[in-house]
This record gives sequence, structure tokens and C-alpha cells, in this order.
Amino acid sequence: MLGFDNAPKRSTDLSLNSKVPEAARDLDMNISQTVDELLVAEVQHRYWERWNSANQAAIAAYNARVDSEDLPLAQYRSF
Repeated sequence: MLGFDNAPKRSTDLSLNSKVPEAARDLDMNISQTVDELLVAEVQHRYWERWNSANQAAIAAYNARVDSEDLPLAQYRSF
């Protein structure tokens, strides 16, 4: 979605609560993979949240236009 697929990995330092990585290892969790997946999800969430906020006026204008004029090409819909 935002180009994170197949990106190369890079070593990064993180400061974590010392007990959490220990518990994760005890549960046979891959800490790097888990943090990567969760961080990707959070970045995507915040990106789209910011995008929606920045484009709120355009979205409202489009919705108002659809309300008043119907969908573009609606006359060609078969459902």
C-alpha cells in the first residue's frame, strides 16, 4: 500500500521494557518480525488518518456533489 513490501531490512536500536523481550523469547516470538508488522500497521493507520484529515474538505465536497447530482455515470449502472 505504502511501498513497504519487499523493502530491505535495516538494523535499528530500540529501547524496550526489559521484561517484554524476555517474555517474547520465552514464547518463541520473533521480536523483529513482530515489531516490524505492528509498526507497519501503525504507520499505515496514521498515514490514512492524516490523509483523511488533510482531504476532509474535498471528501465533503465530493459527497455533497454526489448527493445533489448522483454518481457520475450512474445512468449506466445495471444494478
